[in-house]
Amino acid sequence: MKPSPFLERIRTELRTRHYSLKTEKTYLYWVRFFIHFHNKKHPKDMGNPEIERFLNYLATTRRVSAATQNQALCALVFMYRHVINQEIEGLNYGYAKRPRNLPTVLSHKEVNGVLSCLSGKYWLITAILYGCGLRVNEALRLRIKDIDFDNKSLFVFRGKGQKDRYTLLPTSLIDPIQKQIEKVKSIHAIDLSEGFGLSSVPSALFRKYQHSLSQFSWQYLFPSTTRCVHPYDGYECRHHIHDTAYSKQLRLAVRKSGIHKRVTAHTFRHSFATNLLLSGTDIRTVQDLLGHSDLRTTEIYTHVIGSRRAGTVSPMDRI
Repeated sequence: MKPSPFLERIRTELRTRHYSLKTEKTYLYWVRFFIHFHNKKHPKDMGNPEIERFLNYLATTRRVSAATQNQALCALVFMYRHVINQEIEGLNYGYAKRPRNLPTVLSHKEVNGVLSCLSGKYWLITAILYGCGLRVNEALRLRIKDIDFDNKSLFVFRGKGQKDRYTLLPTSLIDPIQKQIEKVKSIHAIDLSEGFGLSSVPSALFRKYQHSLSQFSWQYLFPSTTRCVHPYDGYECRHHIHDTAYSKQLRLAVRKSGIHKRVTAHTFRHSFATNLLLSGTDIRTVQDLLGHSDLRTTEIYTHVIGSRRAGTVSPMDRI
């Protein structure tokens, strides 16, 4: 089936502006949904009434969350602003106010319970999330060259907001990581013997380092089980494992552990931050390790541990 020229224009604009592949897929999904909702009418022939009707449908009929509602609106604003060259003004529909939720955190005992139900690379990914405070995609994108055993640190390349940072590497994870590296060596040796061995990288890095990408240092710590074709540059490479593969294993482990909390990969990052604060680590240090631009983002964890209750004792405990 021939792709829509209009959707290809949006794709080109997103790639020109260096949006992530995940954002590209999400924005194209909402634009398609918007067009089909209005019986395949072209967006240039629609305006505020059609946008408002679509967003109202999402909120009242589909009952999507505030975050999803805002995501759809962002996609439409991008389309009109950068592809149709038309600003959306006077829209009787602002961004939905997202509820302020405190993050779920796990105790050391609960983390141990989940880890005991995992094995192999999935155990190690979870241990890195909790021990280093990484987001799941930051952990999956770790390359061999990002691990510094001598200084016990991990380099996070282009984390959220395209920011680089260093975070700590727990001593207890050095041996498991070294064993995982040996497994990666075996996979890489097979790729090289079959005439491949390139690791997937963003297009700009491919143009700059394409002659080095078959070196072992560029390989992912958690490589995919199969090779794939790079979505932008068309070369056969080995990507990292998909986050959905990890999420599936995590859900099974949480169920087996008997923990009655909603646990996602991000829960371990929350638990990392909270436990550092509980152990007396300075909040600015925690901010740097997490890669937060604004200290107020990190301060939410002080609410979790109750540091602002100033030692208040419930009247019930005085009886």
